[in-house]
Amino acid sequence: MIFLYLVEAIIMGLEIKDIKAEIASSKKLLRKRSIDYTAVFKEMSASIEEEINEIKSLRDEGSSVIPEIDFNSLGKEGFNDEQKSTIKKRGCVIIRNTFDRTLVQEWNSELGSYLKNVGYYENPDKGLDKYFSSLQKGEYQHPQIFSVYWSPPQVQARQHENLAKVKKYLNGLWKNQFNGKTVFDPNRECTYADRTRRRQPGDNSLGIKPHVDGGSVERWLEQSGFQSVYRKLLDGKWKEHDPFDAAYRTETTQISSPAVCSMFRTFQGWIALSPQGPGDGTLQLIPNIRVLGWMILRALQDDVPDDELCGAQPGRALSCDPKWHELVLEGLCTIPKMQPGDSVWWHGDVIHAVEDEHNGKESSNVIYIGAAPYCEKNAKFLKAQGESFISGKSSPDFAAEDYEYNFEGRARLNDLSELGKKQMGFEAW
Repeated sequence: MIFLYLVEAIIMGLEIKDIKAEIASSKKLLRKRSIDYTAVFKEMSASIEEEINEIKSLRDEGSSVIPEIDFNSLGKEGFNDEQKSTIKKRGCVIIRNTFDRTLVQEWNSELGSYLKNVGYYENPDKGLDKYFSSLQKGEYQHPQIFSVYWSPPQVQARQHENLAKVKKYLNGLWKNQFNGKTVFDPNRECTYADRTRRRQPGDNSLGIKPHVDGGSVERWLEQSGFQSVYRKLLDGKWKEHDPFDAAYRTETTQISSPAVCSMFRTFQGWIALSPQGPGDGTLQLIPNIRVLGWMILRALQDDVPDDELCGAQPGRALSCDPKWHELVLEGLCTIPKMQPGDSVWWHGDVIHAVEDEHNGKESSNVIYIGAAPYCEKNAKFLKAQGESFISGKSSPDFAAEDYEYNFEGRARLNDLSELGKKQMGFEAW
């Protein structure tokens, strides 16, 4: 077996010994860096408020807020200029009919059988991570998120040509050149193995409050990566901050924690395996790409204690907290009705949540999937992930529950297509 990688080890996580002291020190420097951090935040808040009011108006009148595009309309060129502009403004998009509905219904049935055969229900959630500090504490005890990574349906979905096409077009929305260098290749993908969700009617335990993944306190503390990503904002030039500029995005380092993604993803997303929509315990988004940038400046304001960052906690998802972020939370929208084969995608900076309760009549099932273009950071992660695939262990980014270890029914190397082998790092592009 030959693995093709750039280096042999995964980047170690960021370590901070005294969080409170580091926050106070960093905030002092960042406040001095801006032209006038109070005035800058006031200006940006007024602009954000206008956009949130627009979202609220559209949502309340029943109009579409999240862009919806049919896969079959994309053609060879992908998104047209109007679609590109709307997706970049909202930071999210639904791609209808990404997969044939009959195929996805087969995946859904097969995945259900797989979970039973692998013995998941006999010992559910062996190592459930604590990444979401705001996870609902309901009475429903049936597992909702399943820590399996190598089922045939998941593997088939990840390597599907339709998905590669969608990811290519999503990656192409980004500015991937900086200082004469290519940050990532939008035409080549690295597989990122994630979990699956099967939320049962009546569940009140999986509600996840509005948050963003990919870093919490380190967004303000890490100088070489995150502070460079937000350089325009922190310099007081909020209008020049471009969330689709990939500069320094692949150079960030996070505090190690279960479910903290070690890859750079241009978009997070999932594939609908069953019908679901408002009230079915499904995804919610604040469809505005600039909200996270606003949150970065919010934490620097004088009403926030010097050693705090609006409730951000190390090793946790970054929460959008009603105490500090009420303005933008008014723009939270539940995604429209999804059908099997539809996919939804959101930029890594977009605030997202999960409805508190599933009040629908059937299970709302998805395969989590993201767009992780080929770059040095992502290629580094493939070695450990590839070894986990061969042995059947859990993906290295997640708790080592290892339900599929030595399980005969999981996917094997010969189940990977040529594209799948390239995406997993087993063959060169």
